Order: sequence, then C-alpha cells, then structure tokens
Amino acid sequence: MPELRVARDAVCYNAAISACSKGAQWQLALSLLGDMPDVKLIPDRISYNSAMSACEKGGQWQLALHILGGMATLRVTPNTISYNAAISSCGKGAQWQMALSLLSDIPKVKLTPDQISYNSAMSGGQWQLALRLLEDMATLRVIPNTITYNSAISSCEKGDQWQIALMLLSGIPAMGLTASEVSYSAAISACGRGNQWQLALSLLDSMPSMKLVPDDISYNAAITACEKGLQWQHAL
Repeated sequence: MPELRVARDAVCYNAAISACSKGAQWQLALSLLGDMPDVKLIPDRISYNSAMSACEKGGQWQLALHILGGMATLRVTPNTISYNAAISSCGKGAQWQMALSLLSDIPKVKLTPDQISYNSAMSGGQWQLALRLLEDMATLRVIPNTITYNSAISSCEKGDQWQIALMLLSGIPAMGLTASEVSYSAAISACGRGNQWQLALSLLDSMPSMKLVPDDISYNAAITACEKGLQWQHAL
C-alpha cells in the first residue's frame, strides 16, 4: 500500500495554530508559527492573529505585543482582529495602559475599533477607564453589548464602586440589551465589597423575575456579602 502524504501548506498550519489557540497551548502555537519559514511557508495575517490569540489565552501579553510588532517588520499588515488580540492580552495581564495605547493606535493605522476592541480594553479592571471607554463608544457610535456592560460592572466591583455598578446594571435595558447572570453576579459582588448586603440579597432575589437562574457565582457573591455584613443567618 503506497504511503500517504499530507501536503503541509499555510492553511494546514493556520488551522493547527488556531487549534492550539483554542486549547491555550501558546508554546505549541509559537513553535508552529516559527516552523513555517523552515518548510518554505510564509505566515500570513491569520497565522499571526491565531498565535496572538494563543498568547492571550496563555497570559503571555509580552509575546502578543512582540508578534504584533513583528508583523509590520515582515510586511504583514495587522487588522482590527490583530489589535483586539493584543489589547485583550494586555487587559488580562493587568497592563491597562498598554491596552489603552493600542486602542488609540487603531485609528492611526486607518482601522476602526469595534465592540471587541473596547470590551477587551475594559478587561483590565480599571473602573474610571471603563466609564471613559463607554463614553468614547457612544461618541464613535460603537454599540455596546451585554459583555461591554459586564466588563464595566466588573471593573466597578474591583474598584469598590458599587453605586456605579448598580447604575450600569439598571442602564442595560435602556440600551435594548438583556442583563445576564454575569451582570448580576458582578453587581452582587460589588454590593458585597461595599458592605451593602441588603442590596446584594435584593439583586439575587430579583434574578428569577428577570428569567435568570442564579448560579454558584451568584450565590457565592451573595453569601460573601452577608459574611462581610456579619449577617451569618442570611448567609445560611
């Protein structure tokens, strides 16, 4: 029986790098990217974007920036997806200033930031930045989604801004959006951090009326709020 050979082309490599990205195997993704020139294949934008996505999932923001910078050197033009991957990497790596810098670079290279660009920049957890980005989105007519608000509410939770978190939660329906379990869990946690256990329980109780099913995160956030408020009987 003749030996079967599979031709290795750029499409195969891109598919493999993308698979590594989905599996958070950033080392293998970079190894495949580095192997391409050795087999006389030229990495394209998809190759680099997939590799950056793998770095983002693996918490390797420095490597993601290195790849983005290398694209221009190799005459591969980044697109908005490229910048989004790098911004998300920086956001998850708590490098919010770098994420903001990349976001501001997008129009400079004649690209348009989208919903994902802003959502990724908000993931850094800085509540002032999240509110500013929401304002920028309105100015630039970039329509936020529930993920946008979830990121902003989570940022307020981390910054002990429970009042603003509640304001954002209440504003979701006005945008024609539907709050999710994540929205409520983040707001409940924000109330807990602000020693507002009554509000935390009220939010938890209101979830079924919004056709939302409280999950472990929601209950844990409410229990933590009661514990902080020394309301152990409610926690039980």
